[in-house]
Amino acid sequence: MKQLVILIGVSLFFFSHSRSQVMSTADSLDLKIGQMIMIGWNGTSVDPFDPAIDGLLNDRVGGVIFFEKNISPTDSYRKLLKMSMTLQQKTRIPLLIAIDQEGGLVNRLKPKYGFPGTITAAEMGLNPDSTIFYGNLTAGILATLGINLNFAPVADLATNPDNPIIAKYGRAFSDDPEEVALHNQLWIETHRYRRVHSVMKHFPGHGSSKEDTHLGMADVTPNWDEIELIPYKKLIESGHVAGIMTAHVVNKNLDPSGLPSTLSKKIVQGLLRDEMGFNGVVFSDDMQMHAITKHYGLEKSIELGINAGLDVLIFSNNIHGSQERTADKVHKIIKDLVKEGKITPERIDASFRRIMKFKEPF
Repeated sequence: MKQLVILIGVSLFFFSHSRSQVMSTADSLDLKIGQMIMIGWNGTSVDPFDPAIDGLLNDRVGGVIFFEKNISPTDSYRKLLKMSMTLQQKTRIPLLIAIDQEGGLVNRLKPKYGFPGTITAAEMGLNPDSTIFYGNLTAGILATLGINLNFAPVADLATNPDNPIIAKYGRAFSDDPEEVALHNQLWIETHRYRRVHSVMKHFPGHGSSKEDTHLGMADVTPNWDEIELIPYKKLIESGHVAGIMTAHVVNKNLDPSGLPSTLSKKIVQGLLRDEMGFNGVVFSDDMQMHAITKHYGLEKSIELGINAGLDVLIFSNNIHGSQERTADKVHKIIKDLVKEGKITPERIDASFRRIMKFKEPF
């Protein structure tokens, strides 16, 4: 465990740019669009002299997301840190370097790679002290690895015990919205202390679903309850939450058209922003999950998502059976949609401003 404490606070370096410095570089549509793209990274190392790296990161992406495929089975800590630092040094605007490190089964940094063991949110939910302990442990490790964004905590309620994506893996803290709100707040506070952003998910509630959105569409209309919004309402009102991830679920209680929440303007802009007052960054869930790819083409899903109010679109390149998406391809699609008048420059500007504020030092 000695390796885990040698670079406490390394993520502070990555967020050292002031907002005024970053905003002064906003001289092109290319740069603004690039900040809206987060891409999955392939491989366990980065060659700093590879010209392809410069081409990828030069105004084409604002973030990368790591999965277990990025963790070397040997010398795991050092290689992952080196990869984070190399990527950061290649960009003129600090990268968001993200991971899904919830604990329990949704856990990329496993003991077999030399990282400490974790427990599920369901187990943490039994005692706030557990959430504080594991939140601090997780955030501290991420900070030393140069990972500055954790796609956690889960704000879903454990309302459906047969849920194949939430309850099955113990990802929800509780079926009580007040308890979920409390544990989400504690998790966010521990991460903020370590200068690591955390993102609540999956808005407007995935806990009542019966289907797995990795495999296809999930319709929560018959089972969803408005209490699933309570954790979001409480943390938005208290100012704790700066990032929220959408769910790919259909919820006709909120959008009768049947668009999945990620692509729904009624849900993202209408409910989350206008009604609930959220002014932070909205992240899509993985745009390569089959709930999206089996029902919407790449161009249409991007158009709908951005016009719905998404700020950052995630393409993980980690979903079995999904075609790989490159940053250049996604970037070109967004730019063409702007040129065709299907997405306004003002819409891009709004996301860019929110992302730049998100990237400010804590």
